[in-house]
Amino acid sequence: MTNIAIEKTVDTSDLAARVHRGLAQVWIDFESSLVQVPLVDRLMNGRFRSEDYQSLLLNLRQQVIEGSRWISKAASNISERHEELRSLFLKHAVAEHRDYRMLEENYVAAGGARADIELARKNIGSEAFSGFMYHCAAQRDPIGLLGAMFIIEGLGERIAGPWSEKMAKQLGLPEKAFSFFMHHAEHDGDHLEMFDRAVELAAQDEAVAEDIIRHAKIVARLYRLQLEEINNV
Repeated sequence: MTNIAIEKTVDTSDLAARVHRGLAQVWIDFESSLVQVPLVDRLMNGRFRSEDYQSLLLNLRQQVIEGSRWISKAASNISERHEELRSLFLKHAVAEHRDYRMLEENYVAAGGARADIELARKNIGSEAFSGFMYHCAAQRDPIGLLGAMFIIEGLGERIAGPWSEKMAKQLGLPEKAFSFFMHHAEHDGDHLEMFDRAVELAAQDEAVAEDIIRHAKIVARLYRLQLEEINNV
């Protein structure tokens, strides 16, 4: 009897939908876990202090300044067969590459010294976060990093706005002290639309779909870790 190999076709629209469902669950778990972080707990319960805000800005800056760098590195390792994805990665890197300056301006407006935020070291959570991102970006066709982008952009679209409102109410600082969070609240929705397009392009097989979700899980945990390790260098 002759064995005939039958190639199974993959419904890429179904795969993309499964990726979105998986990412939605990761986000639910991530958002619920954030309220357990002491700094976030103080913000949610009206006990946020000026020193909390300065620490948050100082610690986030070290991660934000490298965001466009690992995205650019990832883009350089995306092969020609994913050319459109490479273009999306590069556009995203350009959009993000000066965001750290807003953090510096906010820090000064909140009463901090510019030299302090410029010279600060990464906390140990940010070191883990950064190390993972650069490791992934150095791999061939690091498409799984779309999961990381989902978490990071989700913070801007879903959390930055409510957080900035709570911080402004509790701290009484001028509006210019919150431009970083307000900017991301206004613009990261557009970035997530770009992300949706990228998922449609990327979700061509089961392995890639699972990798995107896995990266989201890891980055969600590492992002929470850097908030847990505020000022622990």
